[in-house]
Amino acid sequence: MIPWLHAPTDPLPDTRHALPLGSDAPGLLAAGGELTTQRLTEAYSHGVFPWYSTGQPALWWSPDPRMVLLTDEFRLSRSLRKTIKRFAADTRCELRIDSAFRRVITACASAPREGQDGTWIVPEMIEAYCAWHALGQVHSFETWANGELVGGLYGVSLGRMFFGESMFARRTDASKIAFAALVCFSRAHRVAMIDCQQHTAHLASMGARELRRTDFEARLTRNRGAPPIVDWTYDLRLWRHLENSRPEDHGT
Repeated sequence: MIPWLHAPTDPLPDTRHALPLGSDAPGLLAAGGELTTQRLTEAYSHGVFPWYSTGQPALWWSPDPRMVLLTDEFRLSRSLRKTIKRFAADTRCELRIDSAFRRVITACASAPREGQDGTWIVPEMIEAYCAWHALGQVHSFETWANGELVGGLYGVSLGRMFFGESMFARRTDASKIAFAALVCFSRAHRVAMIDCQQHTAHLASMGARELRRTDFEARLTRNRGAPPIVDWTYDLRLWRHLENSRPEDHGT
């Protein structure tokens, strides 16, 4: 039986009580409660995140295993490396951080997902993360071309830990450019791990892999306690941090 969070002060259960692999909802930990910044901070501090659809209560998850990208394991295809080089050299193109957060999360909510009907970024989630963004703990990485927002991603930052949430693209590779920029920024600021939540072939192609929950939580505990990042700006010189990225296994 999954615990129900009745009051705002009800603590989340220990993640060891999440439903196991082979159950109807592997990783489901609890249901109910509101998406306050206090609840979200509590949840992410323990590696728990909300994920549900319209008409459902808030559902809280802690999957095992956990998909992550260790930033020194990022893989970059030759074609994307060339695309980023052209992007960085084009004065009409920009990589911005936090200049249009609401537009990014709204675009992520409406982006089509293969095999999915609807979105888990429901209106109350948009408002909750926008409020959290205003407090400086949620950030967007944005790809701009000719003054137009063409792609991006958003995620949560605690200490030196980044939790990737969702991305969108309106032009080819626009979200991949934003993700590569996140990796560069993370390397520059000693962020060793980006949480990707669940396995996808797309993330795996860029070097993400699964960790046991216990390993993930141990790394999270170390990273979240580090001093927070203060400067959330993107300098063109940060692209140099791609130099040590491994070629994609089957890249072109």
